[in-house]
This record gives sequence, structure tokens and C-alpha cells, in this order.
Amino acid sequence: MRRKSRLLAALASVLALTVVPLITAGPAAAADPIGLTDGFYVNPNSSPATWARNNPGDSRAARIQSSIGSRPIGRWFGNESGSSTIASYVGAADSHNKLPVLVAYNIPGRDACGGHSGGGAGSVGAYRTWIATFAAAVGDKPAVVVIEPDALGDFSCMSQTQIDERIGMLKYATEQFKAKAPNTYAYLDGGNAGWVAASTMASRLNAAGVRNVRGFSVNVSNYYTTGASVSYANSVNNSLGYAAKFVVDTSRNGNGNNGEWCNPAGRKLGTPPQVGGGAEMLLWVKTPGNSDGECGIAPTVPAGQFSPAIAVRLIDGT
Repeated sequence: MRRKSRLLAALASVLALTVVPLITAGPAAAADPIGLTDGFYVNPNSSPATWARNNPGDSRAARIQSSIGSRPIGRWFGNESGSSTIASYVGAADSHNKLPVLVAYNIPGRDACGGHSGGGAGSVGAYRTWIATFAAAVGDKPAVVVIEPDALGDFSCMSQTQIDERIGMLKYATEQFKAKAPNTYAYLDGGNAGWVAASTMASRLNAAGVRNVRGFSVNVSNYYTTGASVSYANSVNNSLGYAAKFVVDTSRNGNGNNGEWCNPAGRKLGTPPQVGGGAEMLLWVKTPGNSDGECGIAPTVPAGQFSPAIAVRLIDGT
């Protein structure tokens, strides 16, 4: 009888050792893409790098490559970008153990009120398909994604129906990245310090699903100082009611904002990309040297086209 009791006790002990891990183990947490990689990815085919490589005899080429082309810069993807292009880009970064920065910029009615960067997907359905494909193409590779610059600030010329559709598309985008890109830090764009009141932006971010992603971005393609941008983001967080993570675009904010947004004179490159600096990351989301539109110091350069003249002025702060 005593031997049987000892056998039963031993069996119970084995079962306990087997069962306990099954009870206590939880789901795996999403990984930190910063910790998974060794610095930011430098795109060898960015527009400034490509221009410098193709114009070796131009006296500006070396300066542009050194100051801009050799820096990590966000790559923007629109309607022309399919899943293979996106997957190839994040794959190239991953093969070098680097962290790529991507920008999803394809919402229907893009730049509806500014007018210089119009375009985007042709319908709500087309956008939903595109952004779902985008998130799936990133997959489990480490990445940073900025979702739809200006989309939550550009309401002034839109009807309520258009606004509601846009909010719905952005919320769907955040859901897709949450579901399909577990090692991505995605940031829903939150405008800039001089555009929409922080409390209003917080309300829009909440409605658009900011809690589904890492947080939000500020100052994309704009010129407000890092200090002003951090202050604005903190005010947004006060209204959000929780401390969302945020990133700041410092690509062209070295001399701050002079009240103009479209190729203004006298602007300068800002702090190069880094982790920290008052935000979760300081990034070059906008490509320095790419035109904002046919305006300001580049009245004949279309939006998105690289101009060495703009680039040099950003290097020199003139």
C-alpha cells in the first residue's frame, strides 16, 4: 500500500511539472523593431543618392551625397507600389540587419486641400485592398511605418461624408498593421504644431484607431523645430488621455518654420535620424531636396521631384 502511495505521488509530481508551463505561459509579445536591428536602413536609391550618383561631375554632388544621400530617409509608397516592391524593400533592409522607414501615402483625395500632391487610391475599396496588401508585404520583418501624412489635418475642404470615409480607412489601416505586421512600429500621422489644435487632433487620432498602433507622427514634411513639435505631441497626448509614443520629422526643421509650408527659403536640414531626442525617434520622413510643389523657391519643380538646388539650400540654410 505504501509503495502504491509513493507511485501515485511520483505520478502526480510529473503531471504537475508537465501542466504548470501550459497554464502559466502567455502569448508571445510583439518584438521591438529597434532592438531587432542595428541602426536605420540607408536607401541607396533615394532620390538624392541617385542624383548624386548620376551626376558625378556636378560640383554639388559630393555635398548632397554626404549630407543627405548617405542618411536614412523614409521611402514613400503610393498607388504605383505593389506588394513585391514593398516586400523587396523591407527584405533588403532586413538582409543588412537595418531598420527601414516606410511611408504609406495613398489615401483617396490625398492632399485634398493643399492640391500639390493629389492622387491616391481610386476608391475606399481600392484603398482597403492596397493598405492590407502593404501590411502583409511588410509581414514579420522589422520596420517603421508612417501612415498617411496630412490625412487627419486636411479636413477644411472636405464634406462630412468624406471625413467619415477617411477616418474609416485610417482605422482599417491601423487594424491591418496590428494584425499583419507584428514587428512594425506604425505611427498614424498627427499633423504639425501649427495646423490643428492638439485637442482636436487627439480626437481625430482616437477615432482613426491610434490605439491599434505604436502611436503618431508629427511635423511630417514641415519645418517646426523639434522642441515645438515635441511640445505639440505632448499636448496631443494630454488630450488623448494616455502617453502614446510619437516620432518627429526633423528632415528640414533646422531653422524652424517661417510661416510658409511650400518650398520656403531659408530652411535647413535638422537633426539626423536617431532613437530618442525628446521623442521615441527623430526621423527624416520627408526627403530633403524633394519639392513640395510648384511654389516658393522652386516654382517649376513638381511635388515629389528632387531638386539639387533645393537640397543645397537646405544644406546651407539659405
